[in-house]
Amino acid sequence: MSHLGIETSYQTLRVHVAEGRRTVVFDRAEQRNSFNSRLLGELAHALDEAQRDPSCRMVVLEGQQGYFSSGLDFEDGLDRRGPEGSAAYMDALRRLGSLPAVVVASVDGQVRAGGLGFVAVSDVVVATPRSTFGLPEALWGLVPACVGLHLSRRIGLHHTKRLCLTTENLTASQALDIGLVDEVTERPEEVQRRLWLKVSRLTPSTLGRIKRYFGDIAGIAEAQEARAMQETDRAMNDPEVRGAIENFVRHGTFPWEGGRPGSPRGRRS
Repeated sequence: MSHLGIETSYQTLRVHVAEGRRTVVFDRAEQRNSFNSRLLGELAHALDEAQRDPSCRMVVLEGQQGYFSSGLDFEDGLDRRGPEGSAAYMDALRRLGSLPAVVVASVDGQVRAGGLGFVAVSDVVVATPRSTFGLPEALWGLVPACVGLHLSRRIGLHHTKRLCLTTENLTASQALDIGLVDEVTERPEEVQRRLWLKVSRLTPSTLGRIKRYFGDIAGIAEAQEARAMQETDRAMNDPEVRGAIENFVRHGTFPWEGGRPGSPRGRRS
């Protein structure tokens, strides 16, 4: 979103602040904007700053270079065996969902796996026509439990389960049809400006009360979160799953290719 303001650079994020708006750009293009523990930590800090800013009314999430977010960085996932990773991810989704500001996911390109969680908890989702959305976790023996918990609230259990079971990718228009995306446009910045004209008239306290109210009537129970994290941690510690992921990370080989190295590394669709 082009406007004057202050930009703060983290190692994995860029945050632009101006006139009550904050634009958070995932800045790991070489890793297809996958998230690791550092990105989740820096996102938590950026959300703390937004929470403390009494003028903040809108937070925009963006990717870059054709990738919004491709989900968990598998290399980071292999390095951790404890529950910290899934807990940090769930905390980020919870905080985005409860932030007393309008959260806008501005998608231009691919969204995969846990990246759909950032989309699912956003209040408004804008996507360019080239954008695609998918849950490929089952290809590696994973259940997309954490993202699925939030995604099912947005698009319903049937569509969520179908995406999990088929691992198919949705086009922007298909995502619009099922309610994952609110608007498809070639000019997302114009949509952001239009939204800001409306949102800027509301007080942060009003925005906070609205989000708390709807969170109370359609929220996620702690037991459901715990179950989702338990499933994720169980799978990430399963030797067969870890072997499939490690083979993909080291050799770019998919599980169904029988361990043959040489496939294009990093491709998830």
